[in-house]
Amino acid sequence: MLLRRIEKFLERTGMPVTKFGRLAAHDPRLVGDLRNGREPRSAMVRRVEHFMNIFAENVHAA
Repeated sequence: MLLRRIEKFLERTGMPVTKFGRLAAHDPRLVGDLRNGREPRSAMVRRVEHFMNIFAENVHAA
């Protein structure tokens, strides 16, 4: 489930939810909407997962 992966990412990084939404999907309300039941389309899931993967790679490379 995407929301569960996002919550773990936010916990690990300490990133605020609105910043995550802006950076991952250009939508600062993304996490709040998902918490309230929004069902993301497959393109959104891929975009958000890609962001989290790239972010993790950059953190580990530094």
